[in-house]
Amino acid sequence: MSTDTSTEPQAVTAGVGRRSTTGLTVGVAGLWLSIIVLLPLAAIAAQSFDDGASGFWDGVTDPAALDTLGITVVVSLVVALVNVVFGTIIAWVLVRDVFPGKAFVNAIIDLPFALPTIVASLVLLSLYGPNSPIGVHLSATQPAVIIALTFVTLPFVVRQVQPVLMELDTSVEEAAAVLGASNRTIWVKIVLPALLPSILTGAGLAFTRAIGEFGSVVLIGGNIPGETQVASQYIQQQIEVDEPVNAAAVSVALLVIAFVVLLILRVVSRIQTSREGSEA
Repeated sequence: MSTDTSTEPQAVTAGVGRRSTTGLTVGVAGLWLSIIVLLPLAAIAAQSFDDGASGFWDGVTDPAALDTLGITVVVSLVVALVNVVFGTIIAWVLVRDVFPGKAFVNAIIDLPFALPTIVASLVLLSLYGPNSPIGVHLSATQPAVIIALTFVTLPFVVRQVQPVLMELDTSVEEAAAVLGASNRTIWVKIVLPALLPSILTGAGLAFTRAIGEFGSVVLIGGNIPGETQVASQYIQQQIEVDEPVNAAAVSVALLVIAFVVLLILRVVSRIQTSREGSEA
């Protein structure tokens, strides 16, 4: 009995072609990632050690640096928590409710992405500054910094949660309601577990954006050391006084904080997703 092997060389050739294309794509992606991300990170890390490990340590542990890092982390945590609550609510309303102007509201959610952050700071200064038209004077206070950072980071949570809500099967919620489950039980037992990975991702993105934000707080924040000065403003100040090592050291500290937070949230999200898969 004869066997037709005429297609085997074609299959082998196709497999080799796919591997070659994949290798080329991975190589291009890796090169671009190295140029845009890895090389700048390596450069700032190297600069932070220009004066040796002791110079790096002195730059990070300087009282002014510790103050600004503490303020930045605390304020960013508050901003992330606020956005988790209100971002989830907004996503829920946009997906589950119907109301006049819904398309307009959905469109302006992305406005902070498109708007230059310095413009956001100017707008907030006009609204909450010394000449506030509504009589609310928050300029050069931590609440003003929180408002500014909340404004620029809100879309992260909304846009992470919204697609998951859109794909969520409402029949499970309806069945639970028919069986007598309260709205609170449905939310806690059914909806929240499904949304949790996206909520955590949005919170992590909001936090990491907030710790590095500069433009939105530059006018409304006041840049008061020990009170409203965030890390990005401190870094700029160190550059202006010709202390690039201190600026680089604090920059590396911010990078480490952001990386650790994102890594933890990624692990927690993966564990949550795996748990849901095993329960299903």
